Amino acid sequence: MGGPNLLNRVFDDTHKLLIGGHRVAAASGRSFETLNPATGEVLAKVAEAGVEDVDAAVRSARAAFEGAWGHMKASERGALLLKLAELIRRDEDELVRLESLDSGKPVSAIRRQDLPAVLDTLTYYAGMADKINGHVIPARPDALTYTVREPLGVVGAIIPWNFPLMIGMWKIAPALACGCTVVLKPAEITPLTALRIGELALEAGFPEGVLNVVPGFGKVAGQALVDHPDVDKVTFTGSPAVGRQILQGAAGNLKRVTLELGGKSANIVFPDADIDAAVKAAGAGIFFNTGQVCSAGSRILVHHSVHDEVVERLAARAQSTRIGDPLEASTAMGPLVSEVQMKRVLDYIEIGLNEGATLVTGGSRRGEAGYFVEPTVFAGVRHEMRISQEEIFGPVAAVLPFQDEEDALRIANGTAYSLAAGVWTGDIGRAHRFTRRLKAGTVWVNTYGPTDIRLPWGGARDSGFGREHGDAAIENFTEPKAVWINTGR
Repeated sequence: MGGPNLLNRVFDDTHKLLIGGHRVAAASGRSFETLNPATGEVLAKVAEAGVEDVDAAVRSARAAFEGAWGHMKASERGALLLKLAELIRRDEDELVRLESLDSGKPVSAIRRQDLPAVLDTLTYYAGMADKINGHVIPARPDALTYTVREPLGVVGAIIPWNFPLMIGMWKIAPALACGCTVVLKPAEITPLTALRIGELALEAGFPEGVLNVVPGFGKVAGQALVDHPDVDKVTFTGSPAVGRQILQGAAGNLKRVTLELGGKSANIVFPDADIDAAVKAAGAGIFFNTGQVCSAGSRILVHHSVHDEVVERLAARAQSTRIGDPLEASTAMGPLVSEVQMKRVLDYIEIGLNEGATLVTGGSRRGEAGYFVEPTVFAGVRHEMRISQEEIFGPVAAVLPFQDEEDALRIANGTAYSLAAGVWTGDIGRAHRFTRRLKAGTVWVNTYGPTDIRLPWGGARDSGFGREHGDAAIENFTEPKAVWINTGR
């Protein structure tokens, strides 16, 4: 599928909500437009979920949890996840193009990272579904005491616009494997693949109401999901500001919350590193997905003895990055996701100039159509500058020199974030020593950026709390129950 047939589907009728296994219009009749970031033109109209729609979705999810889904064998849930993976493989071309059109992500990047991660996540948690075990704990000789893990119930999953398919599945797959049901609220500017995944779940045989999709705006649909008394868990990926609002709303019924928020990650290059490899990875670490990555290596800390060499090489990589139509296989960097985000990034570039940083390359909008910004490198950046402290979420690298390990550690740990970091060195002792002292949920050594569903993912402070992936996700969507059976003497 794809090509003209896909475009006709995208541009034709308003994309409706998915509630209780049916595509329905918003109760208010309202809809909104989603734009193609590469052109700025209207891509599709989407039904706008409101409070009434979210309530209907939650009620549907609750009915499924207490009904067909709750009575299904764990192995049957796993089989359905595998069937969904099979359908995604079948419709790979359609999903890749749809994600690219909606988000501006290059098709090459989606095929290389996003889609394989979606399939890996589904197959991993399909295998976990019937292996969520408790333990027999011999507390006393006159009792059989053991634990079981039970699904939390209805999960509200709120996903961002930078990796709609991948992060969406990071939440959907483990929640469903655990036996929960899901109300998914995609970002309003990238809702199309979430709706398509919902359709494929129905085709795979998931009971009605197990996965509901309610596109809408955060202040209405998102807040309604957070506030709803019958939602047992909220899992959110997005900004720290919204994360704080979610915590406040979740207090109403003390629902569980997992937050994966922002980052200002340090990518640290020591003089004994492989400079070629470090510069290549540093460029990918900030320019991949147009810098719209929570773990982007936006602060590149370089030992003063190799600082100028790294800046020169990084600028050359920025200048050679192929920017263009995301649907072209040769495109390496597409547009920012929206005009709002483009203006935010351009404003930060102006802030960097006003703060006295040296603009080495880039710094401008590319063309007049779409939301393209040149890959940008700043040198002469001081630790206290806003471009060193605040998350820009765009293709803007801030290069900071450091003197020694203690200086590098001071700078690396000196922000409000602690999501990720990178260390480049040929000294294995330094690698271990430095990794222990970095405040980060993930530390890459002599690489930057890879993730795997088997490893925990998350941070602390303004990067949020809790962990996704692996066994941690099973804990996110279940709770233990202790069982005590009196056996007498």
